[in-house]
Amino acid sequence: MLPYTYLLINFFTVIICFIFSFHPKIKFNRHFGAFIKASVLVGLVFILWDIWFTKNGVWWFNYRYLTGFKISELPFEEVLFFICIPFSCVFTYFCLDKFFKLDWKPNSEKIFVTLTSIIFLGVALYYQDKIYTFVTFLSASISLLILFFLLKVSWIGKASVIYLILTPGFLLVNGILTGTGLDYPIVNYNPQNFIGFRILTIPIEDFFYGYEMILWNLFFFYKFKKNHDQADLTV
Repeated sequence: MLPYTYLLINFFTVIICFIFSFHPKIKFNRHFGAFIKASVLVGLVFILWDIWFTKNGVWWFNYRYLTGFKISELPFEEVLFFICIPFSCVFTYFCLDKFFKLDWKPNSEKIFVTLTSIIFLGVALYYQDKIYTFVTFLSASISLLILFFLLKVSWIGKASVIYLILTPGFLLVNGILTGTGLDYPIVNYNPQNFIGFRILTIPIEDFFYGYEMILWNLFFFYKFKKNHDQADLTV
């Protein structure tokens, strides 16, 4: 079973959310098209990032836990990661936003985005000699500024709270990938390329890497969903 470990992690991450997507009070299955477009578009960027880091030894994979199928430099399971994790997160956001009022006031959101962007930029510049830390925090800072001030989204605060709600799942999935409960990590990191602060076995950078990825998945999901909804109205 060891070669299927990462594959099973992806499967169990997504299966419950997938089943409940068809629930008559949720009907997330009606938006599979919008999600697939969003996840492919965002996933391509993060996969290129992943490939570059893998080629340069920032991280690498332990093939005892993988099937051995590769796409470029990446295990097939790693590519699936960029579909399965966003699916669970976007589905959770969709459900919580549907049934609960989690919106922030505009001024509170503006202050949050501004301060968070400044903090992220400060971390990036302070650790500019750590490539994973630098790229992650710099791109997260830029993403927040673009999403809020340029693209005018009004849900970053809400998405941030939901991402925190998802933290236990994040700790479970990324914990296993980075070695929690296993004899060896599935994903290994070069200690010269990140701060070295870990939650369990998870580099702190992973948390913000995932945060940025989910924000962009949400943006494009709702963009494609809106286009689809408008097309339906014109039919």
